[in-house]
Amino acid sequence: MNSRRLWNRIWPPLAAVILFILVWQVSTSLFNIEQWVLPSPSTIADQAVSEAAGLWVHTFATLRLMLLGFVIGSVVGLLVAFLLHYIPFLKSALYPLIILSQNVPTIALAPLLMIWFGFGLLPKIIVITLVCFFPVAVAAMDGLTRTDRVMLDYMRMSGASRQAIFTKLEVPHALPSIFSGLKIAATYSVMGAIIAEWIGADKGIGYYMMLQKASFRTDRTFVAIAVIVIVSLAMFALVALLEKWLIRYNPTEDKQK
Repeated sequence: MNSRRLWNRIWPPLAAVILFILVWQVSTSLFNIEQWVLPSPSTIADQAVSEAAGLWVHTFATLRLMLLGFVIGSVVGLLVAFLLHYIPFLKSALYPLIILSQNVPTIALAPLLMIWFGFGLLPKIIVITLVCFFPVAVAAMDGLTRTDRVMLDYMRMSGASRQAIFTKLEVPHALPSIFSGLKIAATYSVMGAIIAEWIGADKGIGYYMMLQKASFRTDRTFVAIAVIVIVSLAMFALVALLEKWLIRYNPTEDKQK
């Protein structure tokens, strides 16, 4: 992708964000909105600068927790997807239960995990794993079922083993779907880390938000929200770059050229 095409994709959302911030800034001044109700973007920026040192400590704690949970959740999701695809009977038995497990709100499950496993790292990792594994597992299973039937029949007629079909045809063909699930899980991992820190932590962006909420510091709460948004976008971009590196050929991009 050349720089011109990249700029054409970036500038519309960038312009929308800048326009939104300008309207927000003007509105808070024009209507004399109290800072504790809705702080202006300039006030939020000032607080971000003044809190930078302490905020980085909390951000690093959340990043460490989030990345660890994302990796474990993604690996678990892929292993579950591969296992259920490889054993159709097991998929028929367990897939409905996997769907059902997502009906339990994470915010309701987190306190139980704290009771069962204490206030250490383990319950937080479990929360993020539960949040991340589902989109990865579902996307991977969906991608594995969309294998090119012509190539599948050809490999079967050629005498290819089940393992060869799986590793050389089904998994490569499912990579776009897998990365779609990984992108969703990457953004969900941030949410999972924040929820885990709400339940019990002594540092992290979620913990920082709880402190500012108790102090009625709306401006600093917005700073925490901005950090969460930036981290989520960075995670999404990181997975997208990995996808672009691993999947060199994308038919949809060729059609757009």
